[in-house]
Amino acid sequence: MLDRIKILSSKLIISQHFLRRSFRTKSTRRFNNVKDEDEEYNKVRRKTENEEAQIYLLKSRGQHLLMNPRVLNSIVQKSNILPTDTVLEIGPGTGNLTLKLLEVAQKVIAIEIDKRMVEILHKRVSERGLQHRLTVICQDALKTEFPQFDLMVANIPYGISSPLVAKLVYGKNSYRSGTLLLQKEFARRLLANPGDSEFNRLAVNVKLVADVEFVMNVSKKDFLPCPKVDSSVVKIYPKTEIPEVDYEEWCAFTRTCFTKKNKTLGAIFKQKRMLMELMKLQETKGDEEKNTLYSDYHVNDTEDEDRLSNEDIANFSSDVGKDLNLFREIINDILKSDGFEDKRPSKLSHKELLDLLSLFNRARICFHGQVNPKDESDAELASAFGPL
Repeated sequence: MLDRIKILSSKLIISQHFLRRSFRTKSTRRFNNVKDEDEEYNKVRRKTENEEAQIYLLKSRGQHLLMNPRVLNSIVQKSNILPTDTVLEIGPGTGNLTLKLLEVAQKVIAIEIDKRMVEILHKRVSERGLQHRLTVICQDALKTEFPQFDLMVANIPYGISSPLVAKLVYGKNSYRSGTLLLQKEFARRLLANPGDSEFNRLAVNVKLVADVEFVMNVSKKDFLPCPKVDSSVVKIYPKTEIPEVDYEEWCAFTRTCFTKKNKTLGAIFKQKRMLMELMKLQETKGDEEKNTLYSDYHVNDTEDEDRLSNEDIANFSSDVGKDLNLFREIINDILKSDGFEDKRPSKLSHKELLDLLSLFNRARICFHGQVNPKDESDAELASAFGPL
């Protein structure tokens, strides 16, 4: 009986040994890739921290370096880069994303304004033997003309997000998509749709010519130095069909409507000072052949209607006051004609906004002065809303 107990105990010990070994093996296999990425992350972070010790990262330029290799790999994967693609990267920094892009793209063009970053970028790429596939433009991305590219993949500095997205979607370059890492709040505004509380002029203008898709969120802890807010990755696709509308006119129109986006259009266009400024863009003397444009109508999302000084208002004669009443009646008739008077800009679709703008233009009411392009690049930008 004692021998039988010893045999059973031995079998139990052996069984437990193999069970522990089996579980340990499965656990190792399961988390092997994660462990490798963590080791890569720590290695890259130590290397970057050493490089950071030699340079001072400028928060004013949004220099927050993305460090997490899992996030970097995901961005590259979601970008759907082909072996024949030329990728445009804005603000490569020390090259964490650039090195990943060079592994899959035929060519990477990086625009970096900081010469210190460019030196580190060249050094890291040379160590990998990939310098023949990289072109670095050491200039301001907002001021330099974009070269031809297939995709844009970039960790966008927070301070230039809005003008850079506008340059991408309204620029002369044709592109397949743009995968952008943006401030989370900015990304949410970009993704907003009519009826959402965050729906705004940014989303209206961008989505006129492009579709925006959410990809993933990125923790602020994945950056060095750590920013104050989290980020999100979005993907932008150019639309195949774009409404035929003048860019400057559309932007001035949406700027007007979204000044008080939650008010009704009837209430927005009843504001006296707004009507006076808008009237200044029209034919002040009734001479159609010599239409004088006094000023552009610039109102942003936070600006109220008190732009004109009391002196400006006093300069209007009684005749102008009569003209203002007539102008107000014309505006009211336009808004009532298709039931726009009680509608709010934050609820309107692109089709409704385009229809309303068309009604204004047919009544010879414009929201922006007709300015001739100063050079070829301005002409191309002005035609960015034309049919493809």
